[in-house]
Amino acid sequence: MQYDFFSPQQIHFGWGRFAEVGQLASSLGTRGLIISGSRSLEAKGVLEELQQFLSRANISSEFIHTITNEPEVTDVDQVTQLLRDAGIRAGDFLIGIGGGSGIDLAKACAAMVTNQESDTVLDYLEGVGRGLKLTQTPLPLLAIPTTAGTGSEATKNAVISSYSPAFKKSLRADQMIPNLVLCDPQLACSVPPEVTARTGMDAITQLLESYISCRAQPIPQALCLQGLKLALPAITEAVENGTSRTGRENMAHASLLSGIALANSGLGMAHGVAPALGIHCRIPHGLACAVMLPATLKTNLSVCQREYAEITRFIAPDLSLSEAEADQYLIDRIQSLNDRLKIPRRLSDLGVTPSQIPDLVASSRGNSMSGNPREISDTELTQILEDLL
Repeated sequence: MQYDFFSPQQIHFGWGRFAEVGQLASSLGTRGLIISGSRSLEAKGVLEELQQFLSRANISSEFIHTITNEPEVTDVDQVTQLLRDAGIRAGDFLIGIGGGSGIDLAKACAAMVTNQESDTVLDYLEGVGRGLKLTQTPLPLLAIPTTAGTGSEATKNAVISSYSPAFKKSLRADQMIPNLVLCDPQLACSVPPEVTARTGMDAITQLLESYISCRAQPIPQALCLQGLKLALPAITEAVENGTSRTGRENMAHASLLSGIALANSGLGMAHGVAPALGIHCRIPHGLACAVMLPATLKTNLSVCQREYAEITRFIAPDLSLSEAEADQYLIDRIQSLNDRLKIPRRLSDLGVTPSQIPDLVASSRGNSMSGNPREISDTELTQILEDLL
């Protein structure tokens, strides 16, 4: 047995712990530069409250930018320049607050502001640009997730998009994992049901794909089981009763575990295809993952019977099932969950057309697809996507 394990240096989790942000952030520096992933955080006074908590701890702060879309190359380049214009100095650190988009943008900018071999993040992304490496340590980063889904607060990459040319690629380095994570599930209580459902299914997809990945590791697998046991019942509670403390806590914890898991074990076919659906069809990431998850489980069944049975026995210990029955139980439960959350079964319901399939297949090759437990040819992937139309 041999493996490496990566996680944030500090994780502070708990209902109402947002009030501790000043005390916790004092270990990172004396000036916090804030990047937000939601305009509603500003409208509801959360960002103002954040700055007040920091001030009480004698930490100055400056609001830099709010992003409302999944970060693109131009977003990273522009916000990195805003940070440089702010006069980066000793004692500065970044705060990424919001969903995966805001935290990914903060992670990318924390890295780019200290790595200046190129003025554009494009040259550092996997598979595009000049293939430059991050050689300088990023600015310290505090991640405060306000949705439960991407797990970006615990990963070592930031997903960056482009629509001309069309791609979605990662900026990735071990040192990009946030230094400190403050996860207060209460911050997610105002997230709308539809967003709660989509981000929650992203987390569940990450937990399942990390467990069965060809790069699966023992510690992440243990975390995946715990996350799935919490998330599968909690997601409907969080969607149907957004202020449920149990639902929000369990989903926030499951999302955090999913980020740690994918940072160590990788993902699979659903996350291979989801970025392609995002850039070619403008389908939100969590929704794309949810639609692809049942097909991914079915596609990998031939090589994952043992893993599916292990998951089923952990999440449903009272059931007495054969291995074959346990395998089918997992697939059926995920499809039933999608149906309850009103996730479409067919890609055509999301506007995908047959003419887009070749581009989707070509754009699905990347780090996530390479973690799938069995190889999937372009021909097979074409058939899978056509069957989902």
